[in-house]
Amino acid sequence: MRLFIQREQAESENRVAATPTTVKRFVEWGWEVTVEPGAGIRAGFPDELFADDGATLSGKVSDADIVLRAGIPTPEEVTDYSAGTTVIGFFDPYVNADLMRACEDAGLTIVALEAIPRTTLAQSMDALSSQATVGGYAAVLLAAEQSPKFLPMLVTAAGTIPPARVLILGVGVAGLQAIATARRLGALVQAYDVRPETREQVESLGARFVEAPTTETDAAGYAQAVDDDIQARQFAALAPHVKEADLIITTAQIPGRPAPLLITDAMVATMKPGSIIVDMAAGSGGNVEPSKADETVVTNHVTILGPTNLASTVAADASNMLARNMLTVLERARAEDGSVAFAEDTEVLGPATVIVNGSAAHPRTRTLLGYPEEAGA
Repeated sequence: MRLFIQREQAESENRVAATPTTVKRFVEWGWEVTVEPGAGIRAGFPDELFADDGATLSGKVSDADIVLRAGIPTPEEVTDYSAGTTVIGFFDPYVNADLMRACEDAGLTIVALEAIPRTTLAQSMDALSSQATVGGYAAVLLAAEQSPKFLPMLVTAAGTIPPARVLILGVGVAGLQAIATARRLGALVQAYDVRPETREQVESLGARFVEAPTTETDAAGYAQAVDDDIQARQFAALAPHVKEADLIITTAQIPGRPAPLLITDAMVATMKPGSIIVDMAAGSGGNVEPSKADETVVTNHVTILGPTNLASTVAADASNMLARNMLTVLERARAEDGSVAFAEDTEVLGPATVIVNGSAAHPRTRTLLGYPEEAGA
């Protein structure tokens, strides 16, 4: 089996999909591992570390059976792969129609990490969660860096400085890590999620759960969409907490769907001058009405940041976690005879194999491309 580790072309992408440790495992399996020169340098893994663990350094991807990559490719990038190649990574497979069509045209098999089921069996392969952990941590540090305030309370000869008030909206993996990080930095933390079962998680981290409308979750564990009445009551309940906050981190996202609106223009207008908002959902429409993806917006003296790849800012550990996810995916796909099977694994990898040999297979990807949900229908 010939495995290729891609060097990401985007300047904003510092991660790598394999580390010297995971490369060593692949080599032990008897696989031929090729690492594109410079693939790991921005994550702190120079070429010689990969070479020391048995990898060949080369930029030739056309001979690969399997390609691992950390960032979402452009439609132009996938034309470099040979037909029949399996590419594992992030693809935005429910939204990015141009990329999915390009993958079909190139005759590829695509294993999209976003489509890994959120089950106990698949936890070790859940790259969305591992990278969200990094993102939640990085979001708090970004907000703290931008804020004109201390986060902890300080008692000094020059007087007592009260702790910053931090509000976390969305208590998934990223939100929980944001709560924990803000608490470690000494802030007073409040948090809200539309799912009522998150209250216990919030309180276990020492934060206060904000009382606001809640709703049920779907089969995948994501919150169901709220109607206009619930949303209006949600805005009313959150408004006083938004007004009091010094820093706000919003994390509410559902893969393949627009992010729910949690903070309106009017709510931002009530915030104190110098307040900071980091909208982690800016790339999918945003939880904050004025936010823009990968831009900084200043309105009413409030700074709103819309980063879309916070995990890349902590590239070493984000890469370590992603590489372990990739390793576990390939461990599950690998048979005793050395072959690999993805689409045939109905429990975990099959649902994530959104394109098979150039044909869209996942129902949501098929719908995106204008096909019937089921092949042959």
